[in-house]
Amino acid sequence: MMFKANRSKPNWMSSVLPTAAAVCRLLPVFLLLTAHCSLPTAQAQQVVDKMVATVNAAGQSRCQVCLITYSDLLWQLALQPDTVLANPSSNELNRALTLLIDQRLILQEAEKLPSIAPTADEITAARNELAIAFPSQAEFQSRIQSVGLTAEKLNEIIEQRVRIEKYLDFRFRNFVVVTQKEIADYYRDVYVPRLRSRAPGQIVPTLEQASPVIEKTLTEAKIETDTDAFLDNARERAEIVILSPV
Repeated sequence: MMFKANRSKPNWMSSVLPTAAAVCRLLPVFLLLTAHCSLPTAQAQQVVDKMVATVNAAGQSRCQVCLITYSDLLWQLALQPDTVLANPSSNELNRALTLLIDQRLILQEAEKLPSIAPTADEITAARNELAIAFPSQAEFQSRIQSVGLTAEKLNEIIEQRVRIEKYLDFRFRNFVVVTQKEIADYYRDVYVPRLRSRAPGQIVPTLEQASPVIEKTLTEAKIETDTDAFLDNARERAEIVILSPV
């Protein structure tokens, strides 16, 4: 089954090629590699699991198909604070699947740039930042243990996330330009009316005072738009196969 994701905005195909389809049919349904991508940094580990989808970006070798399993979906949910892990709904699982497909497509591009490989310090910082998003360290550990997420696999996931973030910065952030006119227009049309609506009577910051916040907001919006366009194109050109609907 081919898949084209319907992505909702964040808070972050062509026909199936016979060779890839044949490879999928030859894979055991319940015994697989949880590394899921035959990329240089992948860590292989055998577990009992269910294959959900395969992702192969345009131009990738048939030997570089990324596999997404049910465990991947649970791990994604476990690393999202305030997400219920017990009996996740189909909607929750499909949102996780859509996000993972997007991550795989970006990662396959990011792996082509060795210069952006995350450093040990960057991975440690990202892991610490992730942990403090939860109410306590104990809850964080309990969540990842409840879904069988080992320390080694957690580090691999974090390494991939950092690599993706660095790729998006390299690909989009460095080229974003926000003009003074855009800042002034946003201040007049959005910032001031919104502030007055939410906090009547509050002193409204001047344009000069609000400019840094507005510039950051517009920068992130442009990066999101550029990333969405990139992913739309990547999904259209990729081979994405749903093996087991969730």
